[in-house]
Amino acid sequence: MTFDRNLARDRIIEAALPHVPFDGWSEAVLARAAEAAGYPAATAVRVFPAGTLDALAHWCAMADNAMIETCEADPDFPAMKIREKIAYAIRVRLGPLAPHREAVRRALAAMAMPSGIPLSMKTLWATVDAIWRLAGDRATDFNYYSKRGLAAAVYSSTLLYWLEDRSEGQTDSWAFLDRRIADVMALPKAMEGVKAQFAKMPNPFAPLAAKFRKAG
Repeated sequence: MTFDRNLARDRIIEAALPHVPFDGWSEAVLARAAEAAGYPAATAVRVFPAGTLDALAHWCAMADNAMIETCEADPDFPAMKIREKIAYAIRVRLGPLAPHREAVRRALAAMAMPSGIPLSMKTLWATVDAIWRLAGDRATDFNYYSKRGLAAAVYSSTLLYWLEDRSEGQTDSWAFLDRRIADVMALPKAMEGVKAQFAKMPNPFAPLAAKFRKAG
């Protein structure tokens, strides 16, 4: 049988999640997870050659893909307003991760280290880009960047709130999310303000944006 690299990655991540809250994201955990998933321990290095950062990048991609699939499969999604689509997509992105909050917290800590910051920026951009694409955005001018900058702020603040939320069904987090989106929508000059600030500095996301547009 042909070795399926992506399937192996998925299975190793899924097998690692129960252990991360106790042992953190490490190569040792990935090796044990590979064995638990039915592979030789060395498979973890084979599919994640850069170690834990590779694993975290793949976990983020798994969550993004699940969000996209769920939104696209919802028959009511196309008829939603843009703000509703954004809120729904973020809920779908975070909701299923509730059983793994500690693993998310540990992932954020790893990506806050100097070696993880580029990955943190890349995965955040990938998430908010996917959210706006789901919402129907096809902008190619400066709005492409400003919209994603605003979405990144909404998503990041909601993520931090969500990490500490113990309300039933995460209702407090979704109420917080709705307030953040309302705050953005209530500022008619928000886009111009972001544009004015960004115009004064180099755009660190430009290479990533070009890559995603080319891939799309």
